[in-house]
Amino acid sequence: MKKLIVLRSLMIAMFAFLGISMISCEIDKYEPVPVKQDDVKGNYKARLVTSQGNKFNEKIIEFAAKDTIITFKDFPVREIVKTVVADPVKADTVLAHIGKIEYKLDYQSKLNIDQNIIELTFQPKVLGFQMTVDGTAKNIVVKLKANQKGFFVGYDSSLRFGFEAEKINIDGVEFSPYQTIKYDIPISVKN
Repeated sequence: MKKLIVLRSLMIAMFAFLGISMISCEIDKYEPVPVKQDDVKGNYKARLVTSQGNKFNEKIIEFAAKDTIITFKDFPVREIVKTVVADPVKADTVLAHIGKIEYKLDYQSKLNIDQNIIELTFQPKVLGFQMTVDGTAKNIVVKLKANQKGFFVGYDSSLRFGFEAEKINIDGVEFSPYQTIKYDIPISVKN
């Protein structure tokens, strides 16, 4: 008799557990929060992948996005300097003395409600800075371009985009031979 009562109690507990678990599955439907134009604004921490030919470099960077501008307070110029200055020791010396270079990347945004994203179309300006090599100051002008759109993804509030350093001019003379430097930000999250 005791075995029958214990067995019935276990069966009732098992059916109650299954019933509760099935109810919770019905409640777990994901409802995305719709994106708004202002969602892009904010401070971001990002993984930057820089590539030039078969050389790759990764680092964590920070930038800020406002109305129509993404601002890099410390634009990564390592690959540009190492391209211009062939001697690695001299390039490291230049990088140590160059300081922070600010760059502003203009963009236009377009809301895509169906995919819950904001599409960003970039209009890069030239990047200009000075560096000193062997006691001589050189004016560097880098022409940047963006072939693809960027995206602010509403699902995880991340920003994803990329652009390229298409040409480098040193004191008004185009640097040649030159291999394009690509800057890809596959994921960035708001701070």
